[in-house]
Amino acid sequence: MNRKALKHKISEIIASEKSTDHTLQTICDFLKNEIHYFDWVGFYFKNGNKNELKLSAYAGEETEHTIIPFGKGICGQVALSNENFIVQDVEEQENYISCGWKVKSEIVIPIFVDGQNIGQIDIDSHTVSPFTSQDEELLEFTCKLVAPLLPEHLSL
Repeated sequence: MNRKALKHKISEIIASEKSTDHTLQTICDFLKNEIHYFDWVGFYFKNGNKNELKLSAYAGEETEHTIIPFGKGICGQVALSNENFIVQDVEEQENYISCGWKVKSEIVIPIFVDGQNIGQIDIDSHTVSPFTSQDEELLEFTCKLVAPLLPEHLSL
């Protein structure tokens, strides 16, 4: 499926879903199923007033990383930097939290609500160097569409 079709389907998912939790889960499942090198797809959100992220919806193998302190790992670094972070080879990243021996690369894109970084979408791949600028743009698009759903869902 091309990126334009993926964007259209993500727009449809968001427009048709009624529950934010279900919408997030449907997006995770969809992206994991449609992009062969997206082996784990999940959303992390700021955990109340704590300086940590809490795992929300995800598709892929279970993870023990349900809480991630700000600054730790790729997700924790994005919580502080407010910038996209693409790691094409996790073995080259010192501040990486291993989610399993299969994970070779990771991309994390922040989600902003009213200019505040409130969460992120996190993708792990079992392939080295799979992520493209098209993936980054697709995930930014997804985060922008998801953001309006979140204020009522999160305790910011």
